[in-house]
Amino acid sequence: MAVNSTVVLTLILLTLMFGAGVTSSVLGFTTGREALKGTTQPDVRPSNNAGTGKQGTAASKEQVSILKETDILKTVKARIEGRDPDKKTVGANTKADKASSKSATAKKTATPNVSAKFPLNSRDGGVTLEVSATSQRSNSMLLDVSMKNEGSQAVRFLYSFLNVTDNQGRALSATAEDLPAELPPNGQVYYGTVSIPTALLENAKEVSLTLTDYPGQKLQLQISGIPVAK
Repeated sequence: MAVNSTVVLTLILLTLMFGAGVTSSVLGFTTGREALKGTTQPDVRPSNNAGTGKQGTAASKEQVSILKETDILKTVKARIEGRDPDKKTVGANTKADKASSKSATAKKTATPNVSAKFPLNSRDGGVTLEVSATSQRSNSMLLDVSMKNEGSQAVRFLYSFLNVTDNQGRALSATAEDLPAELPPNGQVYYGTVSIPTALLENAKEVSLTLTDYPGQKLQLQISGIPVAK
């Protein structure tokens, strides 16, 4: 029986292809093995350090210590406050508290008891003008003022004639509120306020009031040494 040449040629090609594949596989394996020679997988088994104490000691030194959350928060707070968290602050805090206490005591000692100066008053012709207190409200200093007439005749006042000066001699603008234009001779006390803009009181420590009647201008009611409210 004659052998078909096509079949023979096909078998030869298949044999060559198979041989080439095997040869390539062998060469690739050999080349890879040579390239990885000397490279080993790291041994991470826990039993490696159990036999020798030295290896365990070296490994423990290389381990990263985990900080507590509270310690981290204390360190961050100290950095924000500008303190060194590594230094002891007990002594510093004690000194700071003592200094703060001394400063507060000094302030209390240096601050005059202005309330002890009140009331301040002036009397002329049976008419009394009195300042009982000072205070700050918004952008004004307020003087609590009262007036009474124990004379025999009613007295009229024009409060645009109210003269206000500071301890440096500067004339200040002031507004009188709730004070009567005519003060009857009944001895009744009338209350009101005198408002002075704080912008005019820069560097002033005291103010003075001067008020006269209208139109006769016979009375001279003057109060000085009124402390400026801070």
